[in-house]
Amino acid sequence: MGGNLDAAIESLLSVEKQTRLAGDVAGTKNAVIEIIKLCYEARAWKTLNDQIGVLSKRRGQIKQAVTAMVQQAMHYIDDTPDTETRIELIKTLNNVSAGKIYVEIERARLIKRLAKIKEEHGLIAEAADLMQEIAVETFGAMAKTEKIAFILEQVRLCLDRQDYVRAQILSRKISPRAFDADTSKERKKPKEGDNVVEEAPSDIPPLLELKRIYYELMIRYYSHSNDYLDICRSYKSIYEIPSVKADPSQWIPVLRKICWYLVLSPHDPMQSSLLNSTLEDKNLSEIPKFSFLLKQVITMEVIQWTALWKTYSEEFENEKAMLGGSLGDKAAEDLKLRIIEHNILVALKYYSRITLKRLAELLCLSLQEAEKHLSDMVVSKSLVMKVDRPMGVVYFHAPKDSNEILNSWAMNLEKLLDLVEKTCHQIHKETMVHKAALKV
Repeated sequence: MGGNLDAAIESLLSVEKQTRLAGDVAGTKNAVIEIIKLCYEARAWKTLNDQIGVLSKRRGQIKQAVTAMVQQAMHYIDDTPDTETRIELIKTLNNVSAGKIYVEIERARLIKRLAKIKEEHGLIAEAADLMQEIAVETFGAMAKTEKIAFILEQVRLCLDRQDYVRAQILSRKISPRAFDADTSKERKKPKEGDNVVEEAPSDIPPLLELKRIYYELMIRYYSHSNDYLDICRSYKSIYEIPSVKADPSQWIPVLRKICWYLVLSPHDPMQSSLLNSTLEDKNLSEIPKFSFLLKQVITMEVIQWTALWKTYSEEFENEKAMLGGSLGDKAAEDLKLRIIEHNILVALKYYSRITLKRLAELLCLSLQEAEKHLSDMVVSKSLVMKVDRPMGVVYFHAPKDSNEILNSWAMNLEKLLDLVEKTCHQIHKETMVHKAALKV
């Protein structure tokens, strides 16, 4: 069998040489593919690797022939008898396609398959390093969904190896606007000279499923730094996906997470805007406990932490079994902190000054804890206040915007100039009186 195979390959190599030198693209492609098929049918994997290397290096080899050879050999990867043979074939094809723009898409797919094998063997770092070698965003002929799927795989591997800095850099290659494209529109026929965009493989998920994967990965990234507002916005984007919004078993867990992370987020204009828009959502009536929680947070009344935790501690623990898992290790502490901050802002609304002892009672804290939380809010510029420690009195001041400060400066300057003018007038008057007295 080996002798017959070698003889058949020699015969086809001479045919390939004649067609290549004659510039016959179709003939060269057919000869190359036939050689590859013969090796595959004989299950001669080493010969297959050798022939791929030899054919790619022949002088003046036609690009189309190399492309056809690589594409044909890629179909045989799954039929290899063991993992070592599979890795060897992938590496051979990868070496052939390295540095060749006309097979860059095939190389990206090969690297992805090799990285998957590495990951299955527990070599996450090696898989991540392999994937980072390829910059698919520059591939003009690759389908948009395949590009996004490839970059998402790069981000996932970086998160798995806890390389959060590189995960963030890679995630920025995907614009959230890319998921809002209208896929129902018919694709325009390419004009002459335009790059032809290949169809995405069948295993690539549709655009909306990629959107969900993207935001789930971003939730993993933001959870590392407990960036609650960005986590909330990511869940909000998942919630807006039509397939999620149509299925109560999917949107109820997502809406619960949105409510929790809204309450956990520090108070700022973005959080307030999201809070109001979520309260207007009709679906919130399906989870009345969370509707009541958001109304409590938005109402300027003191919230008793002990009563709140007694009501919601069970719901808080139930999140572990829901989509997205638990809210994080620090979430319970941060929830208490947000309630304290809310109560301080309520006190600011109703009091211009209050004793520190009374404020500590309202916040259910000791004097030291109350003063610490007040100081933290002043440092973060959430409020403006002063503490008279000997008297034990807190003075709240409404924060002034830049226009008010400028107006107050203008008024003070005007008063100062008036005083200078009056002073000059009085000096001039006294001088005239003394001059008149001297003449007399």
